[in-house]
Amino acid sequence: MLDFENIKRYPLEERDSKVHIKDVKEPPSKESLKYSSREAVLDLFPDMQAGRDIKEVVKEIKRIKKEGKKILWMMGAHAIKCGLSLFIIDWIQRGIIDHIAGNGAVSIHDFELSFIGKTSEDVGIALEDGSFGMAYETGHHLNGAIVKGAEKGTGMGTSIYNMLKEIPLRYPDYSIIKNAGDKGIPVTIHTAVGTDIIHQHPDCDGGALGKTSYRDFKILAETISTLEGGMVFNLGSAVIMPEVFLKALTVVRNLGYPVSRFTAVNLDMINHYRPRVNVLNRPTQSGGRSFSLNGAMEILLPLLWAGVGEE
Repeated sequence: MLDFENIKRYPLEERDSKVHIKDVKEPPSKESLKYSSREAVLDLFPDMQAGRDIKEVVKEIKRIKKEGKKILWMMGAHAIKCGLSLFIIDWIQRGIIDHIAGNGAVSIHDFELSFIGKTSEDVGIALEDGSFGMAYETGHHLNGAIVKGAEKGTGMGTSIYNMLKEIPLRYPDYSIIKNAGDKGIPVTIHTAVGTDIIHQHPDCDGGALGKTSYRDFKILAETISTLEGGMVFNLGSAVIMPEVFLKALTVVRNLGYPVSRFTAVNLDMINHYRPRVNVLNRPTQSGGRSFSLNGAMEILLPLLWAGVGEE
């Protein structure tokens, strides 16, 4: 059996990264002219096809929050790598998002960006010499948090949040996980063993991964049990979150919770199979509404943010 103890690692600070803190776009302030007039941007879109859909999603978000219903925000890590963290954090701060559920990569890129101000290495180059994913701090801090969380009985999201509170972060305001945790919003991380770079490290504990992520599966199901009349939004997760959502929804309905009429939205570059059937079609076939917003999320999400406005 391979001896993982001999794996060579290096300081995260020394790694070349493709995404830096300077690349994260900041929303305009309330005092600026752009902010006060931002909702008007949707008036440029025709009331047909994609133009109609994005305006309908904006209306649904406003309606849902006005009625006091919940928005479950599922996501992959691409949104972080596209510089969209602060738009999501703004909605967290304003109470628009009620639960953050992400795959394992979300926790990795969120940690690196807030910890050191850069993330997303050049995989093609690093793969050649076996250094891909081997930044020491990423594996050390995240695996350590997960092991500690397993010992304490917390979910993976809470375990990582607790770690982010304890270690010095250069850019804490850029962490989706920390900002959500600070607001008391549930954060759940749903991992598949072998899919994330921290699983390559010698301090990874498979039992801790399973225990903490499974607890988060139950926490996610708890939120879904209250989703009637609300919204599930899937941002860029093509496989993990659609699969996890479908199973959690099945558990909730099996236990007798009336969760059938809600709004399902998927936003991604292309129309993937699993988000289409597991988030949009099957869950809403007996009621509710579904919308597929296809295009570059670095354009579409700021447009949604602008359309929702200050309400």
